[in-house]
This record gives sequence, C-alpha cells and structure tokens, in this order.
Amino acid sequence: MTSPRPTDPAADAAVDAAVPGRTATARLADVDALRGFALFGILMVNIPFFASGYTLLDVPDPARLAWHDDVAGNVVQFLFESKFYLLFAFLFGYSFTLQLNSAAARGLTFRPRFLRRLGGLFLIGVANAVLLFYGDILITYAVLGLLLFLVRGISPRRALWVAGAITGTIALLFLTVAVLVAVIDGASATATASEQARMLADGRAGTEAMRGGVGSVIGERVSSLGNAFPLIFFFQGPLAFSAFLVGLAAGKRRVLAHPADHGRTLRLIQLIGFPVGLAGSLFYTFGGDENLFPNAAHIVTAPFLTAAYVATLLRVFRTPRGARLAEILARPGRMALTNYLSQSLLCVLIFTGIGLGLIGHVPYAAVAAIAVAIFSVQVVWSAWWMRRFRMGPVEWLLRAATHLERPAMRLRESPRRSPASV
Repeated sequence: MTSPRPTDPAADAAVDAAVPGRTATARLADVDALRGFALFGILMVNIPFFASGYTLLDVPDPARLAWHDDVAGNVVQFLFESKFYLLFAFLFGYSFTLQLNSAAARGLTFRPRFLRRLGGLFLIGVANAVLLFYGDILITYAVLGLLLFLVRGISPRRALWVAGAITGTIALLFLTVAVLVAVIDGASATATASEQARMLADGRAGTEAMRGGVGSVIGERVSSLGNAFPLIFFFQGPLAFSAFLVGLAAGKRRVLAHPADHGRTLRLIQLIGFPVGLAGSLFYTFGGDENLFPNAAHIVTAPFLTAAYVATLLRVFRTPRGARLAEILARPGRMALTNYLSQSLLCVLIFTGIGLGLIGHVPYAAVAAIAVAIFSVQVVWSAWWMRRFRMGPVEWLLRAATHLERPAMRLRESPRRSPASV
C-alpha cells in the first residue's frame, strides 16, 4: 500500500471496503449486510423461473393453480418483485464510488482495472446465462458499468435527476402501450386467445426440455435468451442504471459510511417510501395480469419501497439485535458473486433433469420454502468459508483478472503488495 493516505476516516473506510480480505470490522459492514439481504430477495424472485417453464412466458402453470399457489405467488409479487434487483444495482453504484476512492487514495490508475473487471463480469455472465440461468444480470451490469464509468464525474444532484428521468420515461412507455392495448383490445380478443394457447404450449415444451439432460437444459437456456433479452435490455437495464446513479450519488455523499448521521432522512424515507411503495405493489399484484397500467405504476413506486427497505435495515442495524442480523447477512454479502451464481447452480440441480428434476412438481409455497432453505445454507456456508478465506472463489477469479495477479486466498497468506492492488 502506497503512502501518503488521506486521514479522512470515511475515505479510509472506502479503501477498506473496496479491498477483499480485510477483517469485518475494517469494512463497511452495512454494505455487505444490504448485499446479503438483496441476495435473498433476488433468489425469491428468480427461483420460480427454475421451478416452471411457464414463468418466463408470464402464463399460469397448469400444475400450480391451487389457492396456496396464488397466495405464495402474490406474496412474492407484492414484497419482492422489482425491488431487489434495484437494491443490488444501487449497491453496484455505491461500490463503484468505493473503488474510485480506493484508487485515488493509493494514487493508482483506475480505468484499466475497472475495464478488466467489467470484462470479467461479462464473461462470467455469459457462462451463467448459457449454463445456468437465462435471466443473468451480470452481462447487463458489465455493459452498463461502461456507461457508469463515463458519467462518473456527475454531481449527486444531477445523478438523482437523471435517475428519476429514466424511471419516468420507462413508466411513460408502459402507460403508452397500456393505452394502445386498451384501445385495440376489443378487436384483438381472438388473436389474444390464440397467443395465450401458444404460450401455454411453449411453457409445456420448456418444462419438458428442462427435465432432460445437460444438452437439453442448455439448449432450453439458450432458446429462452430470446424471450429474456428484451425484458432485461429494455426494462430492467434502464431501471438498473437509474439505481446505479442513485448508488453513485449516495456513495459520493458517503451515506452508508455513517448512517447514524442520517437518522432524520432515513425516517423520512420510511414515512414516504412504505405508503407509496406498498400502494404501488398492491396495485401491481391485484390489478390484473393483462393490465399494463399496474406495471407502469409499479415502475414508479417500486424504488420507494426499495428505499424504505434500506432505510429500515440501516436503522435496525443500529440496535443490538439488528447488529447481530447485520453480521449474519454480511457473511453471504461479502461473497455475493459466488452466492449469486451458486443459487443458480443449486436451483439447476434441484429442478432440472441434471439433478432431481422437480420442475413442475413443486407447489409455489414449497418453491418459496426451498428458496429460504437455499439462502440459509448459504449463510452457514459463507460464515464457514470467510473464517478461512479472504474472499469467495468467484471473487478470487474476478480479482485475479482485474489486477492481473494471483491474489492471496487463505487468511494465513500474506496479501501481495503489488502496485496494481486496489
């Protein structure tokens, strides 16, 4: 580590948080804990796509039409959908500022390392999309990370304005489509019924394909990319970038470095975020699957609920029991990339023909219970791993690609003090 270093404690914390392998007390533990919380929410949203071939097509699975399936599906839709990928994206933008601060504190060139990091993320994402989960978000993060790098000098205020403009534009597009659909709905009822029948047939075929072997599952993954790509590129991508910008603004303000100093702001976020966010979720959940107006409202209100979740957790983490919760969530959060990918791997082994082949045979409530069990295993496994190693195995690979060196892995190893370290 080069000298001199700034004496600002927040800058020191930024350096510590950007360096895998530091002790938990030297890191921004709240960032890790929020990342662990985001991992759980993302799993709750993603696992139905492994458990049924109908989910991606947004049509009901004929094998899951019982009342308890509806209840479980509504709970996930109400509390989880479209909230946790925003949280993950927010943390990506926030962590970007930590990496910038770390490089500046050490007098290092940031651009080549960050570009190599994005390249590594892109390759990992491609492998994940083809082999494990067509809904991979890492490719999108890698591409949007380039844009984030280009606008890194934006002021916090302007970043928030741009984020709001992006979210409003996407919502306006949904509203426009909703109006057009409402106008021509009567003339297209027959075509809609025909399209519904085709999607049911496609869902049945996709479910059967994922009950096959390795070749069948990979083939289905690749063919499903065509359906997943428009959703990710035109919907999730822009909204994720808006969350990047909010995270960038929060990072520049060092909001998570000293959350206790922002108690009044956190309470205000809760007072506004919960009513607005929950009302939007209620409209989204029960407004009708064929109605695009709830989707447009949800685009605008979901960030409010995500912000309320974050504000609540940051306040809870300040209590004795909350500190214990933060410690538990921080363990999987410190190796989030490894856990994100291992979630997909475990779901493949549980639901596809490569493993147990349970796809289409598990009620929705049981699918949610499996998600809870998977995350619980990850919490225990992450605690065991981080007592022995400095970072997760995938994080090690990404760090090696980023810095073009072999990082120290075991805790007893002395970390290399290469000038390339960030």
